[in-house]
Amino acid sequence: MSKFIDVPNIASKLELNHDSIFSQMSRLAREYDAINLGQGFPNFDVAPGLLDMVSSFLRQAKNQYAPMPGVPELRQALASKYERSYGRSLDADQEITIIAGATQALFNAITAIVHPGDEVIIIEPAYDSYKPVIELTGATVVPYALTAPDYRINWQEFAQLISSKTRMVIINNPHNPIGTVLKKEDLIALDTLLKDTDIIVLSDEVYEHLVFDGIPHESVIKYPGLYERALVVFSFGKTFHATGWKIGYCIASPALTRLFRSVHQWNVFSVNSFLQYALAEYLKDPEHYEMLGSFYQAKRDLFAGAMQGSAFRALSCEGSYFQLYDYSAISDLPDTEFAEYLVREHGIAGIPVSVFYTLAPESRTIRFCFAKTDTLLRKAAERLQTIKH
Repeated sequence: MSKFIDVPNIASKLELNHDSIFSQMSRLAREYDAINLGQGFPNFDVAPGLLDMVSSFLRQAKNQYAPMPGVPELRQALASKYERSYGRSLDADQEITIIAGATQALFNAITAIVHPGDEVIIIEPAYDSYKPVIELTGATVVPYALTAPDYRINWQEFAQLISSKTRMVIINNPHNPIGTVLKKEDLIALDTLLKDTDIIVLSDEVYEHLVFDGIPHESVIKYPGLYERALVVFSFGKTFHATGWKIGYCIASPALTRLFRSVHQWNVFSVNSFLQYALAEYLKDPEHYEMLGSFYQAKRDLFAGAMQGSAFRALSCEGSYFQLYDYSAISDLPDTEFAEYLVREHGIAGIPVSVFYTLAPESRTIRFCFAKTDTLLRKAAERLQTIKH
């Protein structure tokens, strides 16, 4: 007689005892027919010109496996883009890898570099995929907690977290969920701090073009000392309103790219081909990405203007398509309870900020996504305006 495995006795490498906050809030939003400003995705479609290109290459039989690093045309288009954007000359063959979404790139980078017993410093509130991947490697997460209302890094305090076990530092610029942007002095401070160490930087820059008010995006790519130790992750999905396409790329020095690809080739091997050809063609016109800052700034300002006079207080938003609002004038409820209250009583879904921390500091803030149509943003603001002190 065959013997079955007793699945409950097999220990999981990760706990999976609850849904993510995004699943929870989206489910509540559907249940209460709420306006969903929670999960970060646009509710408007991809540019028609890009859709036409995708359709065209789909009909041109670009439907078989792409090369493992990505199609040469797209990697060369990206090399041209970054020379234009940051003045850095990249080797398209040895420094650029096309990946199946930024989250997969983060997984590849962490698992390729980090070993059991290592430590990885993350800046919290942090995108929720960092921590579980670090734990999968057998390493320890070392959080540096940002605090409201300015959420700025004190680099002297940050330096105290670095030890002989530190293998990697993860930064996110512009920052999700808080919308801050690292300045030149921040990158210089990090560069100085890591000089003469073998610590790797993983720079999550998926919102690179969503920077507002004339603030420049200070990519790690611009800083030679940081770039030589960095893996930099980007997302076509975030840039071109196509989060469901799950396609992005990682830029790194040849040595780090070889390490990155050592995982990539066994993880997904290659990414869907027809999208790569379409994106290579679309990138030939820089306006397709250079206009994104003004596009999303207009949405940020529209929503903020519609919220004027409400009991919510907007915190600074320098980049990304997320805005934090302080609700302390409305309620003393913890943010997770307040988020549920908003859905049930007022038909608005947001994301509580505390879920992005290991140990959340005292705060009454909630995150709203403004990557929505103007009509939906105005409708959401009307509902939020009804909530009194």
